[in-house]
Amino acid sequence: MPVQPRTPQGVLELLPAQQIAFQRMLDTIRRNFELFGFLPIETPVFELTEVLLTKTGGETEKQVYFVQSTGSLKQGDTPEMALRFDLTVPLARYVAQHEHQLNFPFRRYQIQRVYRGERAQKGRFREFYQCDIDVIGKDSLPLGYDAEVPAVIHGIFSQLAFGPFTIYINNRKLLRGLLESLGLTVDKHADVLHEVDRLGKMERAEVESRIAALCDAPTATRLIDLLTMHKGDSRGALAALRAFEPANANFKEGLVELEQVYVHTLALGVPPAALQINLSIARGLDYYTGTVYETFLDDHPKLGSICSGGRYADLAGHYTKSKLPGVGISIGATRLFAQLIELNLIATDTRSIAQVVVLNVEAALASEYLHIASALRAAGINTEVYGADDKLGKQMKYADRSGAPIAVLLGSRERDAQQVKLKLLRENREVDVPRADLVAQIGQLLGA
Repeated sequence: MPVQPRTPQGVLELLPAQQIAFQRMLDTIRRNFELFGFLPIETPVFELTEVLLTKTGGETEKQVYFVQSTGSLKQGDTPEMALRFDLTVPLARYVAQHEHQLNFPFRRYQIQRVYRGERAQKGRFREFYQCDIDVIGKDSLPLGYDAEVPAVIHGIFSQLAFGPFTIYINNRKLLRGLLESLGLTVDKHADVLHEVDRLGKMERAEVESRIAALCDAPTATRLIDLLTMHKGDSRGALAALRAFEPANANFKEGLVELEQVYVHTLALGVPPAALQINLSIARGLDYYTGTVYETFLDDHPKLGSICSGGRYADLAGHYTKSKLPGVGISIGATRLFAQLIELNLIATDTRSIAQVVVLNVEAALASEYLHIASALRAAGINTEVYGADDKLGKQMKYADRSGAPIAVLLGSRERDAQQVKLKLLRENREVDVPRADLVAQIGQLLGA
């Protein structure tokens, strides 16, 4: 009895038309990364367990897929290798290992799959693409790089044209300064910021109640009032923060950084409508130490953040004594694509990579068809040759269903007349062109 063909839960397997759309999305992301001078790297799909798990907590470790060969482990042993669960830890290892061969600031991009043992549920994947950029400094990293990151993101999502979007920016130093000004001790900062990050995802009253459980109700109310003031008005928020300005170093430094990143990002061409200071953006991950970012589609807020990131003080402290600060952002491409498909925000009507299908009208002319295909490919036109000697009706049906816009037909009569017949499949009409002009004519018809 044949085995039922099926995939494991938590993976996204696409049909060709969807795969073309996904690949084009990745190509747009890659093109914009390179436009800003980011260099490509790839790291192995699996890392040594002792390296990969150095920076993880217990919850993350539960999601890690370990790699082992059959019979290679004794009972109770930890496997030597594990699949990467993000691209940040492999980057830290990569930079520490190749530190003396890299040019700093090191500008890297990486577009690869990662693996997590996610609980099976809608919108969560066990295998998915991440698209990351990071700028890593040696000892220090100028704040100007923090402004480049949202400029890259603006270019990507403008070209992808999924609808209006907003990049929100904030600063963790400023947030910690606010907490200090309200009398919250350092040991409570991480827990409070974790709850602050829920603003916009939960109702204010619920978030306020959760924060109040960590301090007291008046403090929780005052904090949320401060974080939500002048929402949607970046200039107003900055003015209010300057007027508030408690006397602590974290707040002052964070405010200076936030204002500088905002102004410089605008100078890089990001319009004010697409860039907003949002004081409630905290990013729940504790390793962010300065600027933080989140991006939302304005018409689809329930999708949540479609890309996020920020600045961290030291990328590779577990692997090297060198101080390597950085700033970066990540797009979860697979999750985003799946959601956009569901919302019909991505067209998947391109069924063919081939622009031309050369039909096999007469078996005796097979060499002619190969010559035609070679000439078209040399001109950069994607061309497919129908390889079987089937009836012409079957070949035409194949060409029409393939999605290619043009079919080439050459029989003895056309050859003798030095003509070639082109069937414009989307218009359901035919044109005859001189054989000598074939490549140029097809180029014109394709708009090349």
